[in-house]
Amino acid sequence: MNHPISCDPTNHAYKNGKTFEDCKAEARRATSQLAEAIGKSEAGEVSWNKILEVTDHDELVYKLTLKYLREKGYDIGNNKNPRVKVDIFLNRNCK
Repeated sequence: MNHPISCDPTNHAYKNGKTFEDCKAEARRATSQLAEAIGKSEAGEVSWNKILEVTDHDELVYKLTLKYLREKGYDIGNNKNPRVKVDIFLNRNCK
């Protein structure tokens, strides 16, 4: 009747057949790549469009990447200021 493999709630396929764990791993790699790009850029920031490009327009990976950047202490901006940059206030408190 029901196939236990197809009903397994932990085995969802996301974009391109990836699992949630695959998406998390990809987001962590993108976060590391973007953190380097932010550090090397003159402005000290990257746009949300750049993040979309790095994550290959995968919505879940994009959102996870923003989450991980926020956890690392970056200011991820908002709809009026769509960019990710180093959070100045957070860095002052770390010194």
